[in-house]
Amino acid sequence: MIADRTVDEVRDRADLVEIVGEEVELRKSGREWKGRCPFHDDRTPSFYVVPDKGFYKCFGCGESGDAFAWVMRRHGMDFTDAIRHLAGRYGIEVVEIGGDAEGDADPLRPYYEANAFARDWFRSRLQDEAVGAPARSYLEGRGIGPDTAERFGLGFAPEGWRGFREHAESHEWSEELLLEVGLLTTSPKANEPYDRFRGRLIFPIESIRGKVVAFGGRVIGPEAKGVPKYLNSPESPVYHKGQTLYALGWNRNSIRREEAALVVEGYMDVVSLAAAGVENAVATLGTAMTGEQAALLRRYARRVLLLFDSDEAGMRATFRAGDALLAAGVHPSVVSFPPGEDPDSVVRVEGAAALRRHLGEAVDVLDRKIQLLEERGFFESVDGVRRALDKLLPTVRHAADPALRDLYVAKVAERTGVRRETIEAEIAQAGRDASPGRRVPGDTRSPGGAGTVGPRSGAGSARGRLPRGVPMGLGPERQLLLVLLHARDWVERAAEHVGPGDFTDGVYREIFERLLADPELSLTTEGISPDVRKRLEELLGSGEELEHTGRVFEAAVAMLRDRAMEGRKEELERSLRNAGSPEEERRILGELGRLRRERPGRWNVVRGDRPGEQHQELDGMDQ
Repeated sequence: MIADRTVDEVRDRADLVEIVGEEVELRKSGREWKGRCPFHDDRTPSFYVVPDKGFYKCFGCGESGDAFAWVMRRHGMDFTDAIRHLAGRYGIEVVEIGGDAEGDADPLRPYYEANAFARDWFRSRLQDEAVGAPARSYLEGRGIGPDTAERFGLGFAPEGWRGFREHAESHEWSEELLLEVGLLTTSPKANEPYDRFRGRLIFPIESIRGKVVAFGGRVIGPEAKGVPKYLNSPESPVYHKGQTLYALGWNRNSIRREEAALVVEGYMDVVSLAAAGVENAVATLGTAMTGEQAALLRRYARRVLLLFDSDEAGMRATFRAGDALLAAGVHPSVVSFPPGEDPDSVVRVEGAAALRRHLGEAVDVLDRKIQLLEERGFFESVDGVRRALDKLLPTVRHAADPALRDLYVAKVAERTGVRRETIEAEIAQAGRDASPGRRVPGDTRSPGGAGTVGPRSGAGSARGRLPRGVPMGLGPERQLLLVLLHARDWVERAAEHVGPGDFTDGVYREIFERLLADPELSLTTEGISPDVRKRLEELLGSGEELEHTGRVFEAAVAMLRDRAMEGRKEELERSLRNAGSPEEERRILGELGRLRRERPGRWNVVRGDRPGEQHQELDGMDQ
């Protein structure tokens, strides 16, 4: 039997508006929410959710109940299963009286617990009087007080390579588990794993259910060459960045109340806005907005305001996010700021009231595109109008709301002078031309689709070769730079998996280092050498078609990682042949084992040819 205290905790924590809102389109009506009843053919909204009292009621068919009743009725569960289902959703431990619950253990629980352990350590470092002083000073300078820092669970990772690792070892945490969730990392140049986050302000990333799934870290001191300002956890069994939005769990109720979500560029913008009293913001996690993220937002609001930078990169991100939101049935608008300003600077200097004035001036995403095209003179020539149409149609095509799409078609026809029938025919043709694996204008799929490149994935079949359709004879360093120079928002993702040291070509290495320091790298960059400028011009002007861009990215990263690991393996095997003691042998074999876990099924490593010894394989490796 499940303990009464568990039932009470689940009942208190369950958000009935959220649970019902996943299946019923609800609109706020005073202190209640109403929609069409899912239990009968409800032509006029007669179904109400009363969050303050925790129950729903249909005044048409009489169906009513609480969160447990909803889950039982809609999902065919009994009472016990409904409790377990909701407890899992909200991260509540199910306490049983009698019986053996071992068979119900959550296989993902160790990952969540490891992340929770790390969060507590990072928080303790921030609060430490001496250790956390630089981070607290930085937060104070950004207008973020202790209450806000505590609300978002902010922490600090001090400088040093082994601080967290040693703390985790003292509590007997598995090194392999910490590598898998990305709290530790490895390098071909290092003899053992080390802390991923060092010298950074730490932002825990939580699921909707309040479980810590990953971390983001921001440099707070001077940025060293080749060190990215932001560093995120890699994807793991509990973290998929394209399916997560930073702060949605904390701010979802405010989003409901405001009936709108603000999407900003980074963690600091979200936290800074919350400190100023604006609590309906979320941020993507270093990638373009995905369809999954847009669908998440749709649960809580049908209106989204995009508050990205107004520079060229920011506008590209804005329109990609707008297309994803339109496809999910959400209406996006664009908020513009004066040059050099962003949401954080506005609230810090002028306060929340000034930000709300900017929000009140938000412009529909298609209208914003038309404004920019007008500013750049696209409508002054026949050729310009043709190109403008090419830029507008993806947004029209992504609008899932039929009424909104119809309005968009009419607006584009009026502004371009192209007949409505012609526009509709082009939209239909673009849909027919979109084939699997081919990116069309406005495609919002995340890089590489569902695949990931990381310590556990190894890029699957992409390892060791480039996919079909990729020009042969081009090395992985060149291929990766081609992708990054034409899709700058992928730079951070690349930095999670490869470093400058993985490049053997010195010029390519310098270009990669410059991209890490400034993803908007251009030919006007100061101090750029003639060799680098020449190579950069060649890459930027390359006409090579990267038809399967995500797959090229994954393959190039996997090949670079494989090459680096191969070099490290050869170093270790040489050391193993010359090992002077059993202890040294065990250390080297342990490192080889770690490489094997990152690169399963690849190598057949032998201990060496020392006299009197037999070759001894490390299991699971086949070269």
